[in-house]
Amino acid sequence: MPIEKNQVVLFHYSVSDEQGNVVENSRDGEPNAYLHGHGGIIRGLEEALEGRDAGESFSVTVTPEKAYGPRNPDAIQRVPIKHLMGAKRWKPGMIAQVKTEQGPRHVVVAKVGHKFADVDTNHPMAGRTLTFDIDIIEVRAADAQEIAHGHAHGPGGHH
Repeated sequence: MPIEKNQVVLFHYSVSDEQGNVVENSRDGEPNAYLHGHGGIIRGLEEALEGRDAGESFSVTVTPEKAYGPRNPDAIQRVPIKHLMGAKRWKPGMIAQVKTEQGPRHVVVAKVGHKFADVDTNHPMAGRTLTFDIDIIEVRAADAQEIAHGHAHGPGGHH
């Protein structure tokens, strides 16, 4: 059954940056699950999966516009160090989690002072052209509850 809106897709992936370094890989754990046509994954990847079948493997290169957007040079914010979650001691380049009104967000530490840190609120992969290597594991019809919630349930999705 080719992938189309309101189907749940399970896939394994690895993501490489412009230099060919693998920055993320799902193959050691559960496959990723998403509900097709609901914006649950980046647009360039969803477009590349459309119409494909379980068992297919392919690579796709996605530009920042269809991935995590361009980098915003003004996205540096100063936050109290006590609000950074994920480590005891912070160094520039480390990724921290910060609670925001929109929920938890990942930020990159730019500079660390005594009480405050400057963090870059761009997505860590913003402004980057990414290559995804995809193995489609399973394609199935979504149930009514998944469609109502706008995301896949069960392994690899929301529980």
